[in-house]
Amino acid sequence: MNKIKVLIIDDSELIRQLLTEIISSAPDLEVIACAVDPIDARDKIKQFNPDVLTLDIEMPKMDGITFLRNLMRLRPMPVVMISTLTEHGAPATLDALEIGAVDYIAKPKGDSWGDLSDYADIIHDKLRHAARSNMSARDSLTNLVSPTKVVVSRNAEENKTKFSPTKVICIGSSTGGTEAIKEVLFDMPTNCPPILMAQHIPAAFSASLAERLNRLCTITVREAKAGMPLEAGNAYLAPGDFHLKVIQKNGRLITALDDSEKVNGHKPSVDVLFQSAIACVGKNVVAAILTGMGCDGAIGLKGIFDHGGITLAQDEATSVVWGMPGAAVKLGAVKGVLPIKRIRNGLLKACEK
Repeated sequence: MNKIKVLIIDDSELIRQLLTEIISSAPDLEVIACAVDPIDARDKIKQFNPDVLTLDIEMPKMDGITFLRNLMRLRPMPVVMISTLTEHGAPATLDALEIGAVDYIAKPKGDSWGDLSDYADIIHDKLRHAARSNMSARDSLTNLVSPTKVVVSRNAEENKTKFSPTKVICIGSSTGGTEAIKEVLFDMPTNCPPILMAQHIPAAFSASLAERLNRLCTITVREAKAGMPLEAGNAYLAPGDFHLKVIQKNGRLITALDDSEKVNGHKPSVDVLFQSAIACVGKNVVAAILTGMGCDGAIGLKGIFDHGGITLAQDEATSVVWGMPGAAVKLGAVKGVLPIKRIRNGLLKACEK
């Protein structure tokens, strides 16, 4: 068996040692070298030709974001960021994913790793999927610009299409999903049906992602809180430490947050969102599963399909990891498989009167 070759780039000797120990404990992974900074890493990439890199964000000589930007321009390859699991670390991590990093490994708060045995399986899975990820998928994403530059042309078109007031859009995603969601939401008209989203993301990152999407899009994007009424032209992102549900209260659809155990290893879980939508909206759910590893959301999507709702999946060619969409397709849960640039229009078409 050919092992996946990993290069660790981190200025902390402790973290290099810990990551080396964890990664080497997997039979299919091997650490071929460690680099103390990006300058050192450039030489070792040429020397060892790794399959995947782990990259710290804050380092001497050159920060990880600058190095990543140069790497993606000159020699694109799978990168998993080592990210601080704090609100301060969230914007830089989202920047890295936007530039082209496949995924991130979150350090606990305070950068005190302690006993990392609980992290081992997660780290192994992230590196395996990164090494096998579709690096060309990012070529399918639009180079998005601020909405102020396109608002005039978009506003001229947005109210021509009338959407059913009973429709609700649900979206699930994981690895590669922050950028895929951005692609789907960017050109949404302000009269679109309400959108509920479950993206696998830590609690400290979800607010930053919602704020970033809100700045970019003409629709309103916010991190969901309990009791928000579902309104046209609004998108609600599940907080990173709660399941997001839709419920009925006094004849209205509102958001609800569930603090129960993880489902399919995730919280928020796409399946939880989808299944709540089936209970409240039934055949009027229009749902899509985007890029991500694992199978979360496939069963829920099959339920939507079986209840007469419209179900879409992102295609393999434009997915960073075709795990979740592939699982849904295999289960017979999908009415249409589309490239990421056609998902938005596919969702909207299904919501027209």
